[in-house]
Amino acid sequence: MTERTLSEELSAFAAKTAAGALPEDVAASVRRRVLDILGLCVAATALPTSRAALDHVEEQGGAPQAHAIGLAGPVPATWAAFANGVTAHSLDYDDTHLPSVLHPSAAVIPAALAAAELAGASGATTVAAIAVGLETAVRIGMAGYDAELRNSVFFEHGQHATSICGALGGAAAAAVLLGLGEEGVRDALGIAASMASGVIEANRTGGTVKRLHCGWAAHSAVTAAQLVRRGFTGPPTVLEGRFGFFQAFIRDRFDPAAITDGLGVRWEVPGIFFKPYPANHFTHTAVDAAARLRERGVRAEDVRSVRLGVPSAVARTVGEPIEVKRAPDTGYQAQFSGPYAVAVGLLGGTGLGAGLADYTDELAQDPVRRRLMATVEVVGDERCDAIFPHQFPATLRVTTTDGTVWTEEVLENRGGPQRPLSDAELARKFRDNVAGIVADDVAAEIEGAVLALDTAPSLTPLLALLARSV
Repeated sequence: MTERTLSEELSAFAAKTAAGALPEDVAASVRRRVLDILGLCVAATALPTSRAALDHVEEQGGAPQAHAIGLAGPVPATWAAFANGVTAHSLDYDDTHLPSVLHPSAAVIPAALAAAELAGASGATTVAAIAVGLETAVRIGMAGYDAELRNSVFFEHGQHATSICGALGGAAAAAVLLGLGEEGVRDALGIAASMASGVIEANRTGGTVKRLHCGWAAHSAVTAAQLVRRGFTGPPTVLEGRFGFFQAFIRDRFDPAAITDGLGVRWEVPGIFFKPYPANHFTHTAVDAAARLRERGVRAEDVRSVRLGVPSAVARTVGEPIEVKRAPDTGYQAQFSGPYAVAVGLLGGTGLGAGLADYTDELAQDPVRRRLMATVEVVGDERCDAIFPHQFPATLRVTTTDGTVWTEEVLENRGGPQRPLSDAELARKFRDNVAGIVADDVAAEIEGAVLALDTAPSLTPLLALLARSV
């Protein structure tokens, strides 16, 4: 028997999962992630970039197939996926998988929801398809993790693994929902690989283009599945081939076992980290460490100098160039700033400890925060290097004006398996995200419907209700 290629392994897994019973911990995790993403989509509709994306979608016209949150009427499924992917990722509040270091739900779930509406799929089928898509995305991302580098090779090459791997995960989910079968999933992966993209420089020096990445990934995913349905095919060796995905993106520096080992038996989905704070995930432990010092009595006005230790690979994102990170012009830039994370923790935040209200243009330029940020240096820390990227740890040393040195360390991220968010905390995050936009009774109805998604005969009533309510 001929050995199966990697895309054939993934497509066989997808077909088997779609035809069988999903483990309850996986299904429960998917439902919680759908609720999380829908709340983020609602919250992000207020951003100028979201309005630009929604206006762009509305201008395209086309068949009314699926709902984009922020537009009252249905639009083509590809454009619904695009719009919801943009808003899902725009607040940097979406979940993260480690050690692949990517955000799977913001691309996969918008693609799956659009494809589900297009196909008239049930909630149970949608949950299974999302599980397939998430698992596919993170395992492809894991294959690009280099244990010697202790980092994602995608990231080392300046590529956004979130959108690149998300396009393939979304394509697998969309193919399942369109009923394309095992061969169709394989072809969708083969086509989506030619559409995957994302350059991550905006993390360092600014620009809003990163907000488009998950939207384009979701758009590509649904497009790939639709084209397979019309007869397009992809190469079976698209991932490991001589001119395949891994050669093209990371110069063949990948681990195929990360994709195949335990596939369908040992699920990665339940271990994906939820984000408690709306900022780059690399900054979260800095918020926590600073908050702990505040609780111990350190006052922001007494700070003379701060040393924030992070994994060396992380320092490039949250600490370079340091003059930009110490003086972000916008709330969006502040989300990628280690010094700003320290300021949030020392001054105290909203929500679950840091909320959307803490990352505004006004606060990014606030003189009190600017003075505090100016005292912060961001450095690579050997202890953090030894843990990264299985966690995004931080160590903090603060010297106050009286010469006292205070230290704190946070080595495990809140929201991950070691420090999980409770159902009540995730519900609060959802309610905080939709507050002032969706009426309380409608928010409660949506929350209940999502947490019982497996029983829904169709997703259209839920998504239409949410779209009309924004």
